[in-house]
Amino acid sequence: MALLVPSGPLPLEEAPHVSVTAAGAESNVACTLAGLGHSAAWVSAVGDDPFGRVVTRTLAERGVDVSGVRVDPDRPTGLLAKDPRPSGSTVHYYRSGSAASALGPDTADTPAVRGAGLVHLSGITPALSPACGALAERLLTGPAPPVSFDVNHRARLWPPGRAAGRLLELARLADVVLVGRDEAEELWGTATAPQVRALLPEVPRLVVKDAERGATEFSGERAVHVPSPAVEVVEPVGAGDAFAAGYLAGGLRGLDTAGRLRLGHLCAGRVLRVVGDLAAPPRDGQGEAVLVEPHERRGDRAPAQPAPAGEREEEPWRTQRGKA
Repeated sequence: MALLVPSGPLPLEEAPHVSVTAAGAESNVACTLAGLGHSAAWVSAVGDDPFGRVVTRTLAERGVDVSGVRVDPDRPTGLLAKDPRPSGSTVHYYRSGSAASALGPDTADTPAVRGAGLVHLSGITPALSPACGALAERLLTGPAPPVSFDVNHRARLWPPGRAAGRLLELARLADVVLVGRDEAEELWGTATAPQVRALLPEVPRLVVKDAERGATEFSGERAVHVPSPAVEVVEPVGAGDAFAAGYLAGGLRGLDTAGRLRLGHLCAGRVLRVVGDLAAPPRDGQGEAVLVEPHERRGDRAPAQPAPAGEREEEPWRTQRGKA
């Protein structure tokens, strides 16, 4: 989608300047993965309009392969506008009938998807249209690469009473699931991370994010929690996508559980400090400092839980060579 965002942390109607860039859950993840040095492709559709050209150009400039993006001559590019306020940001969506909402199951057969080592999908996509819902199900059930699914609940996109069951259904099919503790409680009535795990016991890797308290990865009977570092928040939208990208990058690099979660926190923290949805990813030196520095340095936080004695850290997912 194209994103309209004020040049500073001001309400939209008071901002003297507004910039036009790209945004969207999956594209944010692709940009951050590319910034971290991974090969990433974004597969979607845009309209044959200036907003679509901004989106594809912005992603390409950030190192994302956009060769799998289709230009739809009949439908517009989706648009969102970010309205930062002291009480919290509001996001205004304009994507009814957008080019991306017309994507269907055949998108799963594109070369970029078939050749990927890992596919990332959010719960926003199946909410856009029945065809997009069929695409999500095809990715999660077909002969696709391993799939990471970020629940990313957006209540306004779903018909009343539909989101909870459908998102749970899709999450149970994924290889990696990321979900906020608060959105899980809103959707499924689960108040704690272990309760979310009890609802999704079959997911090989489940990550429950709990805002400033930290994130927990569940794998089998094993749970590892890494607290969030202290961050001065300018604007929160986009931080969850950055966390997802950092966590996935950690898995692709072969980091252990704590390393994956810490890299997710590091990437999220950089986005929390800016108004836009994207921020420069950490340089290698900064990333390594967070990956090796123990969280015991902060007396108010607990360290990551170690694996039980004798239990070997498993690979987070098996991937083929290719793009994420």
